[in-house]
Amino acid sequence: MNKTTKWILIAVIIIGLAVLGIYRFKPKSNSDIPSAPVAGAPAGRGASTLLVRHVIMQPTELVDGINISGSLIPNEEVNLSFETSGKITGIFFEEGSSVRKGQVLAKINDAPLQAQLKKLEAQYQSTKDRLDRQKALYEKEAVSKEAFQDAEANYNKLQADIEEVRAKLDQTELKAPFDGIIGLRQVSVGAYASPSTNVATLTNVQKLKVEFAIPERYAGVLQNGAKLTFTVEGIDETFEAKVYATNSKVDQGTRTYQVRAIYDNSKGRLVPGRYVSVSLDTRVFHNTLAVPSEAIISEMGIDKVFLYKSGRAIPQEITKGLRTDAQVQVLSGLNVGDTVITSGTMQLRTGMKVELK
Repeated sequence: MNKTTKWILIAVIIIGLAVLGIYRFKPKSNSDIPSAPVAGAPAGRGASTLLVRHVIMQPTELVDGINISGSLIPNEEVNLSFETSGKITGIFFEEGSSVRKGQVLAKINDAPLQAQLKKLEAQYQSTKDRLDRQKALYEKEAVSKEAFQDAEANYNKLQADIEEVRAKLDQTELKAPFDGIIGLRQVSVGAYASPSTNVATLTNVQKLKVEFAIPERYAGVLQNGAKLTFTVEGIDETFEAKVYATNSKVDQGTRTYQVRAIYDNSKGRLVPGRYVSVSLDTRVFHNTLAVPSEAIISEMGIDKVFLYKSGRAIPQEITKGLRTDAQVQVLSGLNVGDTVITSGTMQLRTGMKVELK
């Protein structure tokens, strides 16, 4: 073998080994690589089968409730003042104390009126005696009818004058119009008071009013006697109250409807003026159908859900009713026992294979 042939043979062997190495380490095609399972598809199923959550339609109770802020206000409250003018001669209450209806709280000078009353009372007996004599004589026709009528008129006038003075004397006393807690006094003994002078504020806290405003869509729905609960900051307890009055119209400025409830505060735990958080059930629907809000798809003004039927997703048009935080009332389109798909709704297509999770 000559030298040229030898080198040709070596080259052929090297090329052969190179070709063999390339073929041996050639990567497999995509079709040879096992496919990874599709997310949401159960093992052993095709990638087109979607694993979904569901609910089965059963009659339920749906409550339309709202949470709103409000305030505690007194059952009764009044700024106390005298009905007449004069110098204050006495104050008969302790600030912040309980007072009873009719209790005298303060008094202004009544000396001139007392003197006038004594003068009129002194005339009373003689005027009455004269009337009695004129009456006896008139019955015997010993005096004229005019003389008897004059005596009678004088007597009636004196009685009216006495009643007027007594009424004015009553106005010199400031009395509590109802049971309650009296606040801080604004005057002192010796001060001159008039009907515009505020002596103190009287508040009835045996019962408290819970005042709040609800959206106008509830106007006419909330009825007297409806129960509610409320909480007060700093007190880890829920209190109960009952609606007793609603406004006659909706406030056009705020588009809200004013409501008041009454709370029994006989134990005196709460004070008026505090902020409260009110929870109220406005309407209750019994034996109704409802679906989770995420199950509903709205397209072109049409609301629908997907039903599970024989392993496939079938769309069903519905009519919505009340909407709460988590559920939507279904007025028509569904029946008791229907299986409604509640997850993956954006991926679903008519007739798509699904499996219930």
